[in-house]
Amino acid sequence: MIQATSDTASSSKYKTIKVDLQRPLYPQEQHIIEELNQAFSSHDLYLTSSHITITLHLRCLDIDKFKQTITSLSKKYQLIKLYKAKENPFDHLIDQVCSIGSYGVKSGKRLYVGYNQERKVKNRKQRQQQRGSFFYANQDIFSTEENPVPQHYVNELICDDSEEVLKKLPDNCIDLVLTSPPYNFGIDYDTMEDGINWEKYFEKLFAVFSECIRVLKYGGRIIVNVQPLFSDYIPSHHIISDFFMKKNLIWKGEILWEKHNYNCKYTAWGSWKSPSSPYLKYTWEFLEVFCKGELKKPGNQDNIDITGNEFKKWVYAKWDIAPEKNMKTYGHEAMFPEKLVERVLKLFSYQDDIILDPFNGVGSTTAVAKKLGRRYLGIDTSEVYTKQAQKRLQAIPSRLDQYTKK
Repeated sequence: MIQATSDTASSSKYKTIKVDLQRPLYPQEQHIIEELNQAFSSHDLYLTSSHITITLHLRCLDIDKFKQTITSLSKKYQLIKLYKAKENPFDHLIDQVCSIGSYGVKSGKRLYVGYNQERKVKNRKQRQQQRGSFFYANQDIFSTEENPVPQHYVNELICDDSEEVLKKLPDNCIDLVLTSPPYNFGIDYDTMEDGINWEKYFEKLFAVFSECIRVLKYGGRIIVNVQPLFSDYIPSHHIISDFFMKKNLIWKGEILWEKHNYNCKYTAWGSWKSPSSPYLKYTWEFLEVFCKGELKKPGNQDNIDITGNEFKKWVYAKWDIAPEKNMKTYGHEAMFPEKLVERVLKLFSYQDDIILDPFNGVGSTTAVAKKLGRRYLGIDTSEVYTKQAQKRLQAIPSRLDQYTKK
């Protein structure tokens, strides 16, 4: 019986796949190993063998070429006469390679290691140290000591001013903040005045965000969904990012939420057929991602619920997700979809983490947090929205409450 195993951590340069033959190698198999090593660059892959084992050292691979070469060599050395059904070790190598997937494709070859390294940069680590990382956030005085959220705030929805509610929470008690603040476009929210003077808008927004920073744990994340008002030429995503950077938070990245919403409010004409002042159309929004104190967030490995395929897809920072279709049902004109919340929570938090949305609206953040086994705190000034958010929570099966009230 042939056994194939994969080792993802044995080498930083190659991924190793071993086929244990449980018998000595045949001479024909050794010849095939030698010819495969000649057919492929050792930079991409190479094979070694022991008395009873064949090992593939894999960096990147043209799978079609690999299959064709093995097929050709199997015929050349008449392997069909050597094996019973399903005993060709080279077929097992192919199956194992195909089963593990890859981290992307470059020059027609699937990448299995080295996908996250800067390309064509000599002495990369030394140069990175010389440049320095997040220089703008190196003067923070954040405490690493964590505090629990008072129990009467856990898994609660509160109808009140977020700034005032958050002042009642201790420092360093929230794992992740996910929110989409009012756009200030003139949207018909229930109680929030939308479309006010920009300076007044940012003054209130930053007062809330200052409290969010204070209550966020060391290593915690703040993620803000924002769409700039291009007709006013107000780059909200840059203004908000500048605020967090000045508060010594680390910019972890920016995600483009591609909505494919081509029925935008404003046309792309501007100065029609003239360079005097063309108006640009945008079909996406931004998610600005910031960390407090450090990039790495500690957590229990047993509480990770993101799959390998989800991770590989979602770390590409352009998310194609359709806009929320149930805004009329919930009575809210500016909801983000649950799929967006799911990706954020699974990619940036652990089960049992406590999630805060200070502009909770009708409760997309808190509903998904409950579904995914996170604790939550949602705050909004609208009683109508808060009641709607509570109905959404009540509709989620109680079996998902296993992570609550710990």
